Amino acid sequence: VEFVESGGGLVQPGGSLNLSCTASGNAFNSHAHLWARQVPGKSREFVAMISTGDRTTYADFVKGRFTISRVNSQNTVYLQMNDLRPDDTAVYSCSRSGGPWGQGTQVTVSA
Repeated sequence: VEFVESGGGLVQPGGSLNLSCTASGNAFNSHAHLWARQVPGKSREFVAMISTGDRTTYADFVKGRFTISRVNSQNTVYLQMNDLRPDDTAVYSCSRSGGPWGQGTQVTVSA
C-alpha cells in the first residue's frame, strides 16, 4: 500500500486548509487511518485517527480545530484544518494502522 498526500501550502494564521490522502491497493475499508505531523529535528506526532466505523480521535492540540473524515469509495482520508496557528507548521503525513507513511505535504502557517 502507498499513500499520497496533497493540499498543503502557505496560509495565514486563522486560515484553513483541507488535506487529502489517497491510498493505493485494496482493503481500504478494513483499516483505521491516521494523520501525523513532523517538524525538522523532532519526532512525528499523532494528529488524528478515524476508525473503520468512523469513530474519530484527536490530539489535544487540534481538538475543535481539525476534522478527520474518510470516503471509502475514493480510498481517501481528509483532514480539514481550521483556525491554523504558526505552531501547526509541519509536514503532514498519513498512514493506516500498521502501515507505511506517505511522503507528506508541507503546511506552513505564517503572516
